Amino acid sequence: MGALRKHVTITISAAACALAIAGTATAAVTAAGAAPGTAAGAAVKPDFATVTHAGMYYIRHVSPDDPPTTMECQALFQINCYDPAQVEQAYNLTSLYNRGVTGKGRTIALIDVFGSPTIDADLTEFDNFLGMPAPQLKVIAPVGGIPGYDDNNADMVGWAGETTLDVEYAHAAAPGAKILLVEVPNEDPQKILGAEQDVINHHLADVISQSFGWTEQVLPPGFTSKLHNVYSNAARHHITVLASAGDTGAANTGPDGQTYYTHPTTTWPATDPLVTAVGGTALDLSASGNRAGRDTVWNDTYDKATNNLVFGDDGPNPLATGGGKSVAFKRPSYQNSVKKITGNARGIPDISMSGACSAAVNVYQSFGGEQPGWYAVCGTSESAPLFAGVVALAAQQAGRDLGAINPALYKLAATHAKGIISVTKGNNTVSFSQNSKSYTVHGYYARNGYSLTAGLGTINAQYFVPELAKLG
Repeated sequence: MGALRKHVTITISAAACALAIAGTATAAVTAAGAAPGTAAGAAVKPDFATVTHAGMYYIRHVSPDDPPTTMECQALFQINCYDPAQVEQAYNLTSLYNRGVTGKGRTIALIDVFGSPTIDADLTEFDNFLGMPAPQLKVIAPVGGIPGYDDNNADMVGWAGETTLDVEYAHAAAPGAKILLVEVPNEDPQKILGAEQDVINHHLADVISQSFGWTEQVLPPGFTSKLHNVYSNAARHHITVLASAGDTGAANTGPDGQTYYTHPTTTWPATDPLVTAVGGTALDLSASGNRAGRDTVWNDTYDKATNNLVFGDDGPNPLATGGGKSVAFKRPSYQNSVKKITGNARGIPDISMSGACSAAVNVYQSFGGEQPGWYAVCGTSESAPLFAGVVALAAQQAGRDLGAINPALYKLAATHAKGIISVTKGNNTVSFSQNSKSYTVHGYYARNGYSLTAGLGTINAQYFVPELAKLG
């Protein structure tokens, strides 16, 4: 990846200072200013279209030419925003690229509903501006035709933004890897899993990244176990599967898509033991990408500036990394070393990457329903594709597929491998109001070692990639 070009002064309209939300269930909840309800109406039949989340938020930026710099975002929004070169430096990816470890020969599959009608052009613009290698992007729709794009359809506009983030930041982390965008015609999890099954059965990718999920409690009994066979199939085919850990902290949306659980919950498929759950951190970077401070757990719930951008008020509102204990899966054997933290349950996340809204990243998009230009985005939908790129780098160095990597991650942490860096500050407790009541859902604190908010920590790719390549 080449050095960043210098940025010219940008202009942002007053209306552009509102933060919009990807048009899935998270959008339905936050756009209405909804907050956690009582037990989220267990008797309500879940509507998969309403309870899916694609954890992405973005600032509307009307300049068609240049992404905002970190200093400009600080001045305009009181948040940080970063370009891929800063993220590259932050994770020490540059040394790998200099050795030819770019993901070459490996393929990352990104699963997205609807996709984006402008993804080819947007990725090209993203690459051209940032001096990145030409993309190797292929788009397939293995489980049925994709409906025509409608820029008045909030779901389609939201998923187009999600697709853009997924593709651009998987490519940013692994610029030499092929990107396979797998489009799905609707938000039915069985359709989504069917598309993944096709990728797995034909071994179309080395790693699959999923930036969506459902609160475990809204799914029918036995549903997660029934669909576990898809991830078992991926493991048999030596394909690594990742999923975002969620974006509403310890709380998640209920079956009605309008309220939150008032006790800690987690999201599937991140909780599946054969899936690597990726949580979110907040990076504190200089203009060059050097760390100005240690990474912390992503939690913008109580940050007034970020709340005003996202929700239009001072907050608090639920805006933090997911994490906690599964109610669907027992503790897998690879987590026996952290059983004092997880108890008898599967704990998530496993690892964490950049995802904070107060420390967002820049994307380029031009699909209908939004003005073309550069946007600052955030959420664990950033974290998962970033880590997918890192896995692709490790697969290239290993010269083989890595398959289910969770056992290797926990072994690396247990042996104090240099590539895993503990995140020791922060939590995913969230607070909000609904029905004239205020709620706080107490989450989990970061600590030295494994936690239910940062997982094993984050990575220094210079060491982590060869370490994972050796063990994976």
